[in-house]
This record gives sequence, C-alpha cells and structure tokens, in this order.
Amino acid sequence: MAIIAIFSGSYCQGEEIARLAADKLNYNYIGNELLDITAKKHSITADKLVKVMHGPTPFFNKLTHEKEHFAAYLKTTLAETVQNDNLVIHGFKILLLPDNISHVLKVCIIADHNYRVKMAANIEKISEKKADNLIRKFDDESFQWSQYIKGLSPWDEELYDIIIPMQDSTVEQASEIIIQNARKDALKTTAESKQAMTDFMLASRVGEALAEKNLEIDVSSAGGHIMILINKFINRLERQKNELLELAKAVPGVKDAQVKVGPKFHVPSIYPVDNFEMPQKVLLVDDEKEFVHTLSERLKTRNFESAVVYDGEEALSFIENDEPEVIVLDLKMPGIDGIEVLRRVRQNHPKTEVIILTGHGSEKEEKLAAELGAFAYLQKPVDIDKLSETMKQAYKKIKDSKATND
Repeated sequence: MAIIAIFSGSYCQGEEIARLAADKLNYNYIGNELLDITAKKHSITADKLVKVMHGPTPFFNKLTHEKEHFAAYLKTTLAETVQNDNLVIHGFKILLLPDNISHVLKVCIIADHNYRVKMAANIEKISEKKADNLIRKFDDESFQWSQYIKGLSPWDEELYDIIIPMQDSTVEQASEIIIQNARKDALKTTAESKQAMTDFMLASRVGEALAEKNLEIDVSSAGGHIMILINKFINRLERQKNELLELAKAVPGVKDAQVKVGPKFHVPSIYPVDNFEMPQKVLLVDDEKEFVHTLSERLKTRNFESAVVYDGEEALSFIENDEPEVIVLDLKMPGIDGIEVLRRVRQNHPKTEVIILTGHGSEKEEKLAAELGAFAYLQKPVDIDKLSETMKQAYKKIKDSKATND
C-alpha cells in the first residue's frame, strides 16, 4: 500500500490532519521520531539537528559541513523507515524523499497568510503582529531548507501530488482527500517502486558513509550499482576518487561503484591551497564596529576568515550554534562583558581558545583572564602579525590536545 508524505506550513493543522489520516487508514504515523532516532544514533541532540538543518545555514558550515552531514544522517534514517509501507510521515524531512517512487503520495498542506496569522494568534495567545513574525520566520527557514534540498520553494506545486488549501478545508475534509487518493490503484506498491525504495536506502547509506569526506557529491543506486558524481573541484582528484570508491564498496549491498565528475564540476583558474596551520573557525567579538570590521579585513589578507559579532550576548548565541576554534574577544562591551563571555566559553566550550584583545584593560583584569583560561591577553592597538601568530599558536594547542586525546 501507499506511503503518505506530508509537508505543512506552520499553523495549518498539518499534524492533526496527518494523524487523523493515519488513524482512519490504520497506517503508522511518523513525526519527530525520525529526528530522535537520528540524533541518538549520531550522539547529537534533536534540537541541534533541527536548528542546523531547518534553520539558517551556520556561518562555519563551509568548514564543518554540519548541514550536509546531518542531511545524510537523516536521509538514511528516513530511507530505512520507508522500506515498510502503510506509513504517514509528516514534517520537513519528507523533502529528502526521491521523486521516482510511485507508491509515495506527496502532500502539501498550506493556507493563506491571514488564516495562519489568526490561527497562530489564537493558539499562542499572542498579538497578530507577533504571530505574523512567527510565521514569516518559519517560512524563511522552510524556504532555505527546500532550496537546499530541491532548489525550489517549499510551496512549489512541482514537489507535490496534492496541495490542500486549509482556508477552504476542515481537518476532516483534508484528511478525507488524502485517504481517497491513498486508496487509488496508482499508489499500490509495485516491484519497480519497491526496487526504487531499496535503491534509495542503499544510496543513502553510501551517502552517509561518504559524508565525512566533506565533498559536494550526488549518490544514486540502480540495483546495487552505485554512481557518485563530484560536483565541485577538489585537490588530488584521482586520489579522492579512489578513496570514495573504497568507502562505497565497503557498504553492504553495493555490487560495484563508479565515480565521475558531475555537471557542476569545473576547474578554477587558481587552485586553492590547504593551510593546516590556520584556525578555520574564528570569531571576532567587539562593540567597536569599524575597528572589528577593519580587523577582519586585515586578517583576511593573512588567510584568516572570520565571523564578526558586536556584543557578549550575540557572541554567546553565535557560539551555541557555531562553535569557533579561536575567539578574539574585547573586554569592555555593553551588557555581558568580555570576562563573563570568557567564563562561559571556558566552562561550556573548553575546546575553544580565547584571545583577549582590549584597549581598556588592567593588570587585575589580565590576571583574572589568565585564571579563567584565556590563551593570551593583548592590548590595542595590536600588531597584526603578532595577533596572527598568537591565533596560530592557539590553534596549535587545540590540534595538539586533540591528537593527545585521540
């Protein structure tokens, strides 16, 4: 029988409709369980999984590739789950399903903006202005996710078999539309659709095995024959191809594998050079905006890419989402000052090194910073070469500590 995959806008009663359809069809309902299973399997929290995948792309993602890793993990969990029929799956993860499986019914549940604002205001007991902001935030995150996975808007009719506008429907009516379509002969499982589902699972497992390579690749399977397309230039191409082949062939069920460059692959005019002595994840924290932006630009000339925030509260929020390797931190800032930021970073993120850079410090503060675990204490104006070398030494300490622990 069918698998029903439902993506819904916020405050469109999507979960209620999905659960009701599952109950009437006697199907299993799958909601956030997939997130919990994936998070537990890979020792991350479900909240972080959602934040990285469904929220804005983290600043350091081009270095950490967390979004790609988490998408690969979740896709495998989804692929393993949908090997069984008679399922109703609800949530943003359904966009990870491929388009070539005929016994999957893809449904979008949405409503006009005014309907959703009134619904949100009523449910959350908030003003319509706050409800409007809440909905726009969800829609922005949904758009980023859909663009990342499909290259389309989450509400694009190309992605779905059915679109149900809730301003014109009740929960009962919407669920009935889904049920009627799920019972059609076209949604019956066939040998071909079952094979497509098996191929989806195998390609997902190979994709997960290759995720740690941090390459832009597409993986497909046809009866156990794996095709890997490399979509972005990489150094040592032939060596990387061989490593991908070895990893792919080690996955149970793979009969053979090929690696080719994909249509998006092109050789740049200037080859990038790897520099393993530089910290790749640097955060600059200073409320003097002109100064910190100038500092960021000067560091860029020395091959340090950095993110910039302007106060302690913003810094702590950034660090929770994108843990930097090295932080260059001012002391005197409005709100949460540099000493308190240092205290919390060393307590909650001990692998991050903090360099104090201040124009208003004192011997007392320098001593306190050292006691709290600051890597170095530098005064403004700072010599850029001295700061660069200090940052390299801080990163070396991180690498040496990691090597010792490994």
